Amino acid sequence: MGDAARVWADGRLDVRGESCPYPELYTLEALDAIGSGKVLEVITDCPQSFIRIPESVRVHGHALLSERRDGTTRVYYIRAR
Repeated sequence: MGDAARVWADGRLDVRGESCPYPELYTLEALDAIGSGKVLEVITDCPQSFIRIPESVRVHGHALLSERRDGTTRVYYIRAR
């Protein structure tokens, strides 16, 4: 995975404060809505989503481009299939 600072996002989803499974579900919905080939930035602070989001996006055919830790928050850059 590359450096998150170099990834351009076409959209942003901030799910801080949401508990699982909502960050994962909202991420998948946003990826379906954003359009093929576009990049979504996802910001979460739910510890379970640190595992579930990367796994789920891969299972659904999306590409996790980058992951960055920022204190208790994770930022993901994901390319929609």
